[in-house]
Amino acid sequence: MKKYILDNLPTIWVIAVFVLGMALAANHANANENKSITPKEFATAVSEVPGKVGNFITNEVDKTKEYQKKSWAEMKTKWPFTMFNKKD
Repeated sequence: MKKYILDNLPTIWVIAVFVLGMALAANHANANENKSITPKEFATAVSEVPGKVGNFITNEVDKTKEYQKKSWAEMKTKWPFTMFNKKD
């Protein structure tokens, strides 16, 4: 049985890919929403992009600084050389 499966492995893969493809094709989303975008809405959306990008970058920088601050504080307590600096 094992030899039969190994001999037919390429055929099994082709069938599996075909079945997966058919399943995906049968379940694809149907996006028939007929919403049109006016030029004014498009211009507004485009004009908001720089502000949104700036806010995103600012938020990411703030999150990174907080993470680094926390990880550096934790690292200082676990650093091997801190055991020599104890003033007990």
